This record gives sequence, structure tokens and C-alpha cells, in this order.
Amino acid sequence: MYNRDEVKGKSEELKGRAKQAAGDMADDERLRSEGEAQEAGGRVQKGFGTARRKVGNAVKNVGESIKRT
Repeated sequence: MYNRDEVKGKSEELKGRAKQAAGDMADDERLRSEGEAQEAGGRVQKGFGTARRKVGNAVKNVGESIKRT
């Protein structure tokens, strides 16, 4: 199950790609650069969310293992 950071990050990635495309079509380098930065920020946020989810799952698994013993 995805967490909020993963979903928000993916959303920002997509918005960044759209800005890049709009910048290309309008020949607007500033808009394209904004899109690149937004996409990169989205990737970072998504990566953080993925790492957080994996750590949470690992902690949960350890807790379940302790309960069983």
C-alpha cells in the first residue's frame, strides 16, 4: 500500500513532466527548467516515501516475529 509521500511524489513528477512538455512546446526554457526541478523533487519525495514504507514493514515484521516466540 502506498503512503502519502509516495503518492504526492508521483503527482509532482507528473506535473513536472507536463511543465517540461509545455516549456518545449512554447520554447520557454524557464518553464522547462521548473518542470525538471519539480520532477526531481517528486522523485526524491517518492523515494523517501518508499523508504519509509519499507522501514515500517520491516519493523512490523520484527514485531510479529517477537510475538510468535
